[in-house]
Amino acid sequence: MTDEATETGPAVAARDDDWWRTGVVYQIYPRSFADSTGDGYGDLAGIRAHLDHLGPAGLGVDAIWLSPIYPSPGRDLGYDVSDHGDIDPLFGSIADFDALVEAAHARGIRVVLDLVMNHTSDEHPWFMASRSEPDGPYGDWYLWRDPAGRDRRGRPRPPNNWLSWFGGSGWTWDPGRGQFYFHTFLAEQPDLNWRNPAVPAAQLSMIRGWLARGVDGFRLDVFNAFFKAAEMPPNPRAGLHRQAWFRQRHLHDQNQPELADFLASFRAELDAVPGRMTVGELFGGGAETAASFTTDRHLVFDFVLLEQPWSAAAFGAAIDRVELAFGPERWPTVVLSNHDRPRHASRLARSVGERHRDAVAKAAAVVLLTLRGTPFLYYGEEIGLGDIEVARADAIDPPARRASWSFPWWNRDGSRSPMPWTPGANGGFTAPGATPWLPLAPDFATRNVEVESKDPDSVLATYRRLLRLRRELPALQAGSMRRIPARHRDVLAWLRVEGEAVVLVVVNFAPLDVAALLGNLPPAQGWTVAGGTHREGHAELGRDASIRLRPLEAIVLVRRS
Repeated sequence: MTDEATETGPAVAARDDDWWRTGVVYQIYPRSFADSTGDGYGDLAGIRAHLDHLGPAGLGVDAIWLSPIYPSPGRDLGYDVSDHGDIDPLFGSIADFDALVEAAHARGIRVVLDLVMNHTSDEHPWFMASRSEPDGPYGDWYLWRDPAGRDRRGRPRPPNNWLSWFGGSGWTWDPGRGQFYFHTFLAEQPDLNWRNPAVPAAQLSMIRGWLARGVDGFRLDVFNAFFKAAEMPPNPRAGLHRQAWFRQRHLHDQNQPELADFLASFRAELDAVPGRMTVGELFGGGAETAASFTTDRHLVFDFVLLEQPWSAAAFGAAIDRVELAFGPERWPTVVLSNHDRPRHASRLARSVGERHRDAVAKAAAVVLLTLRGTPFLYYGEEIGLGDIEVARADAIDPPARRASWSFPWWNRDGSRSPMPWTPGANGGFTAPGATPWLPLAPDFATRNVEVESKDPDSVLATYRRLLRLRRELPALQAGSMRRIPARHRDVLAWLRVEGEAVVLVVVNFAPLDVAALLGNLPPAQGWTVAGGTHREGHAELGRDASIRLRPLEAIVLVRRS
């Protein structure tokens, strides 16, 4: 791989300002993508060296989203930021970032940064100043409160019952300041006080700095938790649950009405430079909550599909729920994996058996790239990468080390293993003899980019064909969507329509041959198979709308009119 632009790479400036609606975003976890220095950690130069895998000559994605690359103590692996305006030396320098943006833009790839604005590290200068000078300029930048009295042993009691997602109270006592501070996550991640106008002003100033460096968009970490209720009343109980977080209804520590005004000002800032997109990570709530915060050029992740088992019934219900919640006027996202959840190649294959992992990965790729909405691919899913096993004693993910019966936690290390590029030592992720920060998947010698690039029937080859097909069919990019009956419990089918163009997608969720009868198809002279999970010998749609599908086969058909 080289970092020189390919001849076929279009300039970003020539692309549609609404690229976020028709395009595909590829999430990179920088620690795990490619290591250029041999220290065992991925870095910006490593990403730049592999841009051709993502560009027009490879997958052909429209944007890369980088998980946090800012200076950080690493207590939550980058989501505890100590400086929002710089690059962590672990990943390189500002010059490395500028070089990455330039190289990506030369290939027509936009760059999206992960913004962590709900909280900072406790080592951020803002928090250190707030802690040490209550009456100083940063004194009110965080959520400080006096104790609600003392317990029988004289210890200060938290101001209310709000909890930390990572277990226990969300309040930590600071003896130096003589007050509690609130943290939705780790105690080392204090929440900012978004009701202090200086806080959003500082964040917008930081954003302008990244826009000036050519950044094309932002993913907002837990954006619906920015504002808390001003009076901080206790959250009501929600019933019994093994994990304490879910024993409350989180009415007052998220989803506050003031968020809408900030999003409007945030979008106004970005709209000063055409073509900038944003996507918010919804913290709590389903498709309905996600839709309520979705506006023009601001997408919101909903994780309904990501939480489903591999079955036609489950996926059908999830698709219907998303379509109903978003309606035709709002644009959804489509996500099957990310850095916080098990990889879908492993998760979805559990119901049909590991031997079917590649077939499930291919069928899931058809689902991901043909539903209505902006698809987000997680690095490695294009080769069918699965989860790794990491013993609790070896866990790097902070909450995984404190997991217990009362605090169940899936070790996120499992979905963050290094990207395997070659069958050689360390999978080409880092130098031979170096120690990767996490183990590679045990099958990296056969499941890697180099090997799969040579196999026309691989998961990678399937992704490349499907992404090319998506670029060629406007109905898959921006068309409306309608589910149609398939009259078989293991088959789902839907239509995508853009003007006179009609695309039909049919997916067999079973590891068996099936015969289905489709209903409510629009008039057509016939249907041409344009692509799918199999390179050749595609299923064909009969004149009576019947279709026979091979095990776990998915096909995309175009109407002839």
